[in-house]
Amino acid sequence: MCVTAVESRPAGVLGTSQSPAHRPFRARVMAFVALTKPRIIELLLITTVPVMFLAQQGVPDLTLVLLTCVGGYLSAGGANALNMYIDRDIDALMDRTSQRPLVTGMVSPREALVFGIALAVVSTLLFGLTVNWLSAWLSLGALLFYVVVYTMILKRRTAQNIVWGGIAGCMPVLIGWSAVTNSMSWAPVVLFLVIFFWTPPHYWPLSMKVKEDYARVGVPMLPVVAGNKTVARQIVLYSWVMVGVSLLLTPMGYTGWFYTAVALAAGGWWLWEAHALLHRAKAEVTGAKLKEMRLFHWSITYVSLLFVAIAVDPFLR
Repeated sequence: MCVTAVESRPAGVLGTSQSPAHRPFRARVMAFVALTKPRIIELLLITTVPVMFLAQQGVPDLTLVLLTCVGGYLSAGGANALNMYIDRDIDALMDRTSQRPLVTGMVSPREALVFGIALAVVSTLLFGLTVNWLSAWLSLGALLFYVVVYTMILKRRTAQNIVWGGIAGCMPVLIGWSAVTNSMSWAPVVLFLVIFFWTPPHYWPLSMKVKEDYARVGVPMLPVVAGNKTVARQIVLYSWVMVGVSLLLTPMGYTGWFYTAVALAAGGWWLWEAHALLHRAKAEVTGAKLKEMRLFHWSITYVSLLFVAIAVDPFLR
């Protein structure tokens, strides 16, 4: 499904007439930090560090953990900055993104572009020279996939954008494993699939909440092009597959009883919430009573609990 480009709004339309260079120093620093989307990166690191414990079957080298986290932050931050550079036209027209640095004019488009490319280069070299080159290439691949495949190709053209674009968000589990072992195994592949199937039912509830925003700028998120019942059914389908895949680690010999117990309990609650959302959608509940954000907020708790269990499990076997 193709969409037409939207009319862009000049950078700085919501800010003052001053050039970015004349803004207060602290505000400028915070604006560059905002370009990296720190809250999203926190979630990525939550899926990176526990996998390092699983790969080590204990406590990994803490210096290695620190270098991996710094490299991961810089890489994801670079990807997010480039994403904001590319999407600055639609960000200016959406309520939830109207205060981003490029929209307010706190950071110029050129500065954001240079900043994003610089972070990409620095993160790749940091990984390659201090961790290993397998992790460096995986990190660079994730960045390029997010910027080119998701942001530039998929996001404005297909309702499946977040499904395939979410692959970039799956890469931290591979990076965490490779940082410790300098190799691949089936365990990170399984966790990659968990995050792959987690991403759509994590993001679609938020998209349901702000679908008018996406519709206004012509981005065909699934809730924009399909009704609530269809979206909720897809959420339930992906949720069942996600929970099923999450339970594969134990029979494969990578985890024990603790991880299994947490995966069952957290997964069971997720499925309850997903089916409850479907029930409300079938009853044609709309507005605040649809409560789609309950599942969005729980999805963050779910992935946090699951990966904490991954980190703790090696000590209880």
